[in-house]
Amino acid sequence: MAEGDGVVTRGIRIRLDGTERATDIVALHKWLEREKPLADLARIDQLRITEQSRTDEAGTPMGTGMDIVVAVLGGAAGALFQGVVDQVRRSVEAWQANRRAVEEGDPPQVRVEPVQPDDR
Repeated sequence: MAEGDGVVTRGIRIRLDGTERATDIVALHKWLEREKPLADLARIDQLRITEQSRTDEAGTPMGTGMDIVVAVLGGAAGALFQGVVDQVRRSVEAWQANRRAVEEGDPPQVRVEPVQPDDR
């Protein structure tokens, strides 16, 4: 592996507001994986989408809450990062619109925020 390959240099945390159904995290995660620009980056190992236990500000796990983390990998992360943030935000908005159309009730509110690898 070349230097910088597979190394997380920037990340994006996607946090649902706590009103989500148990299936919302899984559905949003799968939605993001199918979004072509994100899928293309994942295929060439420039991006990874994972779920992780939510933590409080002290780093302690909080209940069963989960966040989705989009990690931009390798040396190209700096140049790609803002475009990936914008794409993730558009993808989340599309998922919310789709969920609203196919399920009863409003979808959860979602925060999309850049984080440093250590802040996740």
